Amino acid sequence: MSTAAANPPAAAELSRRARPIAISNLLLIVAGLVFAMVVIGGITRLTESGLSITEWNVVSGAIPPLTHADWLHKFDLYKQTPQYLEVAGPAGMTLAGFKFIFFWEWVHRLLGRIIGLVFFVGVGWFAVRREIPKGFTWRLVALFVLGGLQGAVGWFMVVSGLEGRTEVSPYRLSAHLLFALFLFSALIWTALDLRRLPERPARLTGWGAFALAILFVQLMLGAWVAGFRAGYVSNTWPDMNGHFVPEGIDWSRGAGFAMTHDLYLLHFMHRWWAWVVVAVLVLFARKLRRIEGARRASVAIHSAFGTQIILGILTVLTGIAIWLAVLHQATGALLLASTVWGAHELGRRRA
Repeated sequence: MSTAAANPPAAAELSRRARPIAISNLLLIVAGLVFAMVVIGGITRLTESGLSITEWNVVSGAIPPLTHADWLHKFDLYKQTPQYLEVAGPAGMTLAGFKFIFFWEWVHRLLGRIIGLVFFVGVGWFAVRREIPKGFTWRLVALFVLGGLQGAVGWFMVVSGLEGRTEVSPYRLSAHLLFALFLFSALIWTALDLRRLPERPARLTGWGAFALAILFVQLMLGAWVAGFRAGYVSNTWPDMNGHFVPEGIDWSRGAGFAMTHDLYLLHFMHRWWAWVVVAVLVLFARKLRRIEGARRASVAIHSAFGTQIILGILTVLTGIAIWLAVLHQATGALLLASTVWGAHELGRRRA
């Protein structure tokens, strides 16, 4: 046997030792945790829990209050916020009520810590064992950095509601949600690339980018509707309080201001841009059906947007029932996941 055959090159040895499927599974687990965090975030928003924790202690904050004195201290800190002084306090919030909202915000932040720990320890294990496939190290580092930035954006959002406001800024809330969904998408895309090795990584095609961009607009509008509580301005469908175009839209500061601030117009745009999303995704899914092996992604897209439309209508008709609103947000994340999957399938062929 020749020396070359007995001692394969270092690159070939690293390729042999790489464990792309195991790393892909890890990333999908982290993506599942991010999905759970998006769902818990929706509950936190709908229960007005986001401002219950007024400090950002990355390590010590993982431990909840353990004594009655600790709870009173946390409650006293919350009592200094505008939300308590102007809303919760006059409504008669008790310590028990504070514990309820504190719980959801604490779980939300704890989940963020768990995501960082699982990712860091898991990827670190593969890195130490030199089992990360060539070309993926920088992508995994970028994903970890994105996760850290997501936490910083979350605190940036909370700060906006601690001084001078009774709630967080709708725009910072939308940035926090969209950042989380971007991380969610990047985790799924990278996991799919790893599962397809030794194929080249998929490329984002024109159709994939177009479908994701149209969906991004709808997700952003949904975040604004949530942040401004614009969903409460009408509980009728398909009309809005008896009119197709709702009465009460304030155009006095121009169309641009109205499209980013007016509750009636935001609600109206979110309702009807959904049908633009449906039209684009139907065409996108039909394109996928013509690709061998991509039928499941097409079915997932159809199932997700159909369910999402139904949940959106029911959420409006029930006057924003919390459980329906949470399901609506969760299905929006699943629709994004299925669209990313479809874009990846399309991009594999281009690569």
